[in-house]
Parts: sequence; C-alpha cells; structure tokens
Amino acid sequence: MHNHQFSLALRLHLSLVVVIGAALLKYHAWTYLGVYGAIALMWAIFLRVPIGRLTGLLGAELVFLSLVALPLGWEKASFLLVRSLICLVVMNSFLLTLPPHSFGIALKSLPLPKALKQSLLLAGQYLEILLAEIQRMQRAAQLRGLAGTGGWLRYASAAMIGSLYLRSLDRAERVYAAMVVRGYTGELPIDSPLRAKHCLAVVIVSAIATTLTVASYL
Repeated sequence: MHNHQFSLALRLHLSLVVVIGAALLKYHAWTYLGVYGAIALMWAIFLRVPIGRLTGLLGAELVFLSLVALPLGWEKASFLLVRSLICLVVMNSFLLTLPPHSFGIALKSLPLPKALKQSLLLAGQYLEILLAEIQRMQRAAQLRGLAGTGGWLRYASAAMIGSLYLRSLDRAERVYAAMVVRGYTGELPIDSPLRAKHCLAVVIVSAIATTLTVASYL
C-alpha cells in the first residue's frame, strides 16, 4: 500500500504511538530500543522519506541534543541520544512527507482540548518553518563547499545555533500574523477523519508499543 493511501490522521497517530512508546522505555533497555529503531527505520522507508533531507535534519537536531545530554554523563547520554534519534526519525519522517501546511489538518483528528490543539497547531507551523530554514542553511553550506554529512555538521555547529531559531521565530511571527489577517480563529476548516479501519491499525500498533515498553521494565 502506497503511503499516499494513508490519511494524514493515521500517519500522525501511528507516529505518535511509536514516539510515546520509545520515550517511555526504561533507561538502558537497549534490546527494546533496538526494536523501536527497526520500527523507525521501516516507517521512514515506507513513507519514502528523502534520505538527504532526513539525515541533514537529524544531524542538526543531534547537535542541539548533544549539548543537553552530554552533561548527564556518557552512559546515560548515549541511551538518551539514541532514543531521541529514534523518536526524531519517526516524527521527521512524518513531517518531511506532509503536504505543505497540512499539519493542522492532521492534528484535528486527535482527541485533545481545543486550546491544546491550537497550541500544537502553532508549534507544528513553527516546525514546518524550522524545516524550511534548515533546508536553506543546507543549501548555503553546499554553496560554501561544505558537502557531505561532516561538512554540514561543522556548518551547523558553527552557524546554526544562534541564527536558526532567531530567523525561524521571526518568520513564524510573520506567518501567524498573515494567518490572522486571512481569518484564522484557532481552527482549520478542513478535516482529516480517522476511519474505522484506521482505528484498528492504531489499536494494533498501540498494543505492540505498549507490550514493548512494559516489557522493558520487567
């Protein structure tokens, strides 16, 4: 089944189930983390994520994560970084294969309070802008002759930390102002409902994720 036959809502639900399951794993449960890693890899392959964009984005995100994790000590930081990498593979695969500006449509299917959905929608819009800014910086790195993963990571660590979030935040504010001018009131008018057969898929994946995560504590 081609990934375009998967609705936005189903792809979001499945991504969240895997991410939450991996995030709740017991520390140092490497075997179960490896299973989640295999699931994340299959998810990325199934969604046909552009490998270059995915690896470039992951490299930039891991630069930030390492700054937070490494002070915790190498043993704890290594598990945290690998677990974070798996979660990022899953969610980035979802985000990188979304049609433009469709995160809010998928978000409407989640059983969450309206206020929380509005906050997540704005966060999702910011993530889309952040992805676009990272892609622009990747192109800038290539023009400066910093090709390949190693060159990109050197460029990211040197130039991205300060300027990336400032630029993306400024752009996000302009996008939100444009949304308000065009009549945005906190909710998008388009729905992407979760069908009955899709609910069954979510239940099955949730059962698998729950089993893996609970087993890591036994």
